Amino acid sequence: MKNILKSLLVLVAVATALNVNAQGIRKTQVQQQQRIVQGEKSGQLTPEETRKLEAEQRRIQAEKRVAKADGKITPRERRIIRHDQRKASRDIYVEKHDAQKR
Repeated sequence: MKNILKSLLVLVAVATALNVNAQGIRKTQVQQQQRIVQGEKSGQLTPEETRKLEAEQRRIQAEKRVAKADGKITPRERRIIRHDQRKASRDIYVEKHDAQKR
């Protein structure tokens, strides 16, 4: 009985950890999209820069959909998605802080 209870607790902990990581990816995507919209509204991003950054976000979303197709995101897939999100974040920063204005 104790072994079953321990196994169940481990299973719940793993499932919770996987869900938290998936929420972290989703949260980052939402925040990045908000940064793009804010940059567009403030004039920090040109229409061309906005299109480029949104296309990058769509590619990351497509990666995420492919990764979740089998029902879970593996640690390797998560690492790749997070790497792409960090690159996208840097790209947003660079585009918002260059000398180009709308």
